[in-house]
Amino acid sequence: MPADKRLAIAFVRRGYSHSGGAEAYLKRLALGVREAGHDVHLVTTIDWPQTEWPFGRLHRLHHQSAIAFANELKQMRPRIPCDVLMSLERVWSCHVYRAGDGVHRAWLNRRRKFEVPLQRFIRRLNHKHRDILQLEEALFTNGGAARVIVNSHMVKSEIVDLYHYPADKIDIVQNGVPLERFRFDAELREKSRTDLKLKPDQIALLFAGSGWERKGLLFAIEAMQLCKNRNMRLLVAGRGNQRSYKSKRVQFLGEVLDLVRIYAAADIFILPTIYDPFSNACLEALACGLPVITTRANGFSEIIEDGVHGSIVDFANDLVGLRDAIQLWSDAARRATVRPTNIQCAAQFDISRNVARTLEILTQAATRAASTSGKI
Repeated sequence: MPADKRLAIAFVRRGYSHSGGAEAYLKRLALGVREAGHDVHLVTTIDWPQTEWPFGRLHRLHHQSAIAFANELKQMRPRIPCDVLMSLERVWSCHVYRAGDGVHRAWLNRRRKFEVPLQRFIRRLNHKHRDILQLEEALFTNGGAARVIVNSHMVKSEIVDLYHYPADKIDIVQNGVPLERFRFDAELREKSRTDLKLKPDQIALLFAGSGWERKGLLFAIEAMQLCKNRNMRLLVAGRGNQRSYKSKRVQFLGEVLDLVRIYAAADIFILPTIYDPFSNACLEALACGLPVITTRANGFSEIIEDGVHGSIVDFANDLVGLRDAIQLWSDAARRATVRPTNIQCAAQFDISRNVARTLEILTQAATRAASTSGKI
């Protein structure tokens, strides 16, 4: 297949969230692919607004659950006019699977360490997890995914170790963000802190993301409380049950569509996640110059150095380690010194690099598909 051939590329994503990292990434990728001269399709559910997909044709499926969605996609697949199908969802088969959500079996294994026996028992009865694991096995063990894209070495190792998927069929393409949007702005910082009613001497920690249990919000709150510093505030952006997280020094912002002003107001970004393939929010915060506190269970931790760009703790519930990290980066002079270092580190991860490498993989996949009559 000629390298300059115009391709029809279909992406698959179930559901939609206005503040979702996967949705933001997919839109950035689709824009880059279209600008490269290719046709873009999206296979999704009725949740995805038409106005949020100006890149090409929408193919809507009716089923919401993981298995039902995968079944409907399998039936509809012959009617989707594309050279290559890239799924961001666990489905029965695809040319390229992007494991942006990580490995579900690995997540469940990590989660068990933080659960009491009753929680583990209830979870084993949950058909949702069984369905996702069945689809995951179809992709990795039964040959459903012809090729896999991951965003961290951590996820690649999990797929190889847990499912014995061939390592040479896994490409590591680390996340990227539009760096021109995420940068330090002193003027915006002053305005944003005023809007959030932050006093000049207050230290603002920022936690951003949905799925608060997995991303460790409770540990962030408890670590801040261990600091015993009344001048600290924790800003929380994202969806979740606020009633489960009570603290006088926590300010819940809800879903924030544009986090740039919140990054500007913050002093420290904290995400003590139990499991995260590669947090986009951490990368955005890094690009804005913030020190990032996270765990080794976050694929993002692979691109930073502990004590240089932020702090990395081994486990999400290491409250003493998190407390010490918060106290370390509470020093304003240290934060000012590290800001240019963090901005320089993030400069390697512009979304354009991610798009270019992903498109290269998709082009190769289209060539392989064409040689086998496009059957998957």
